Amino acid sequence: MQIGCNILLAYATNKEYGSNAGRIKMPRPVKSRRVESLPEFTYFVPAGRRKCEIEEILIKVEEFEAMRLKDVEDLNQEECAERMQISRQTFQNIIDSARKKIATALIEGKAINISGGNYTRNVCQFKCISCENTYEIKYEEDRKICPSCGSKEVTCNKRSSFCHGQCIKHTMNDK
Repeated sequence: MQIGCNILLAYATNKEYGSNAGRIKMPRPVKSRRVESLPEFTYFVPAGRRKCEIEEILIKVEEFEAMRLKDVEDLNQEECAERMQISRQTFQNIIDSARKKIATALIEGKAINISGGNYTRNVCQFKCISCENTYEIKYEEDRKICPSCGSKEVTCNKRSSFCHGQCIKHTMNDK
């Protein structure tokens, strides 16, 4: 009878017994969300108000992307989630958060700042032939010059399933 009470007590107090006893539980790391395009404009202030006198609300880049896919491209939830390479539930959580933040900013007259988050552009990875550095392009000049060593001997890594040869087309058009 004593053993049953200990198990019930452990359950009620959320303590663990056995090999995991005393370990700190770490949350799962957040996976990067795929973002196809970054916003051209990243800061919005209500008319007639100065930036220095109002609070701002931060919209993450992946929240912006969720709204773009759902509300501008008019895709259904499943298509949006697939394009962002996340589950439908995660997509719904992201878009709910974004819409709540936008509504709050509009109603309370707050500025909107679009930046940060957990996202990847999922653009082609490039490889520097000189230093063998493999990198994801962050700036357009990274297509032509290695950000690590400055060499102009860079090539598309072509290992990414999302590439579809677009990086080569861009590089060809740059010449």
